[in-house]
Amino acid sequence: MLIIGIAGGTGSGKTTVVRKILEWLPEGEVVILPQDSYYKDSGHLPLEERLEINFDHPDSIEWDLLIKHLKELKKGHTVQQPIYSYLTCTRAEETIDIQPKKVVIIEGILVLCNPELRKLMNLKVFVDADADDRLIRVINRDIVERGRSVNKVMERYELTVKPMHLQFIEPTKRYADLIIPQGGNNHIAIDILTKYIENNLK
Repeated sequence: MLIIGIAGGTGSGKTTVVRKILEWLPEGEVVILPQDSYYKDSGHLPLEERLEINFDHPDSIEWDLLIKHLKELKKGHTVQQPIYSYLTCTRAEETIDIQPKKVVIIEGILVLCNPELRKLMNLKVFVDADADDRLIRVINRDIVERGRSVNKVMERYELTVKPMHLQFIEPTKRYADLIIPQGGNNHIAIDILTKYIENNLK
């Protein structure tokens, strides 16, 4: 099993990179473990408090569960991936059956922060993008997908997204084996990454 970690700031283009990798690789040989599925359940908190959660801090992730699931997949076992809603900031009662595949991609802003998780990775990737490009994507995504106002998005960016990026996410670039500048637009870097995966599949 080949385990690849793909990190990078919010709005850097990680999801686009993953999608383009999937387009090139044989269907059914890759499974994605999104970090976002492993946010801690906040159903015990009032909605007002849930909406103020700092999703860009490592403490917001249930690392033990993510690591446990990855180890189970390595053993050939199926795991039950949580379903997390950004709208309610809670986990659904339902889960998703994730079966072991030849390639596992762990994708999320903080996936290179955890030393134990990093040790399980065969390849560590950091998707890099300019801060202003990331901000534009964050504004568009949070308004359309998460129902937030422009003011709320900007306030959150200034209070949590930007400082957390500088404190926790940007420093993990030094752990990366491959840095992809300009995210999904960097066709050469994606081609190199895809060839690496294809060679390991052979």
